[in-house]
Amino acid sequence: MKKVLFLCTGNSCRSQMAEAIVNAQMGEAWQAVSAGTKPAGYIHPKALEALSEIGIKHDGSSKRADEFRGTEFDLVVTVCDSAAEECPVWLGKGKRVHHSFFDPATTDDMEDFRRVRDEIAQAIPQILEQAVN
Repeated sequence: MKKVLFLCTGNSCRSQMAEAIVNAQMGEAWQAVSAGTKPAGYIHPKALEALSEIGIKHDGSSKRADEFRGTEFDLVVTVCDSAAEECPVWLGKGKRVHHSFFDPATTDDMEDFRRVRDEIAQAIPQILEQAVN
């Protein structure tokens, strides 16, 4: 099984949604975790609501990237520009990919959370597929 880390700044929305979607829909091939360079300490309730609308229950927690020091990942995906710039060098020898998604927490609009959720659900499987080829 391949391991992927989704990294963003706050680890409260985008990286959490990516983690939950991969584990729910691609869990036979990938194990996903997420972390933040400056974690917010919580998962945004609207991110959890957006996931539950598509049948995904997520029980994750907001984590620091440092918690994964020493973990080997096959892929690290940064999902915001800030995290791409601050991505720790020690995150292993695996491939790194950057794909920035809009931060729905900036508007706190449920429609933005749904849109970003759907964008993640569409883009991330393609990113993972390309990473193994």
